[in-house]
Amino acid sequence: MESSEAKDLRPILKWVGGKRQILDKIIPLIPPYFNSYFEPFAGGLALCLALKPHKAYINDLNADLITFYSSVKNYPEKLILLIKRLKNDKETFYKIRSLDRNPYYQYIDDVFKSARFYYLNKTAYNGLYRVNSKGEFNAPFGNYKNFNIDEENLLNISSYFKKNKIKFSSLDFGKVLSKAKENDFVYLDPPYYDTYTQYTKGQFGKDEQIRLKKWCDKLNQKGVKFLLSNSDTDFIKELYKDYQIEIVKVKRYINCDGKNRSNFTEVLVRNY
Repeated sequence: MESSEAKDLRPILKWVGGKRQILDKIIPLIPPYFNSYFEPFAGGLALCLALKPHKAYINDLNADLITFYSSVKNYPEKLILLIKRLKNDKETFYKIRSLDRNPYYQYIDDVFKSARFYYLNKTAYNGLYRVNSKGEFNAPFGNYKNFNIDEENLLNISSYFKKNKIKFSSLDFGKVLSKAKENDFVYLDPPYYDTYTQYTKGQFGKDEQIRLKKWCDKLNQKGVKFLLSNSDTDFIKELYKDYQIEIVKVKRYINCDGKNRSNFTEVLVRNY
């Protein structure tokens, strides 16, 4: 299950709903053996980087996020160099943020797009990734004093990606789940029901939650083990009532002041 990469790996991005704080609750539930690891809603990749599977399919509908991970894998030194050239000030922030309004943005080098992605992730308000209906990044400047790059961790992640069979894609989750086979393991961390969903220009509403559940049924029929995180709501618990459901406590930061945080509960759903 786990690769030979010995170094501890940490999420390199801030991400709403990141799982690092509850890994101690998730990891004991992971099957002791599986063939391939699937994560159709990649986000910050906390669980994947903790498990370090040999073979993994990493997907997210946010194409910029997947481009960033691909750049980490293939061009880590160039990526770090480009990030270091960006200043942490309001004028630079809004200049960099506005680039996706330009019709020529699609032709910009992917590694520079990845540097922009990382920069905005670290300097935007509360690490918020938010886009408008056109898919344009629109989170405001965070006005943080420090803007540091965790170079060692980035390089270690790059090494892990290179040494193992890690595939990246930006597809609908159904296309990714259709690849899973018996004895594979799938971790599902979709946009939570009835919460923040502005990671892409589309929305992940009730119909998508129901479609995801139907895919979970298909996985179960094929002998694929899955573990799903979602909001602790009556709708979700009723939707997955035929599976194992555990409720876990989490803390979610609601602004840039670490003192202001609230306790919530989430559900972990599994078919084993």
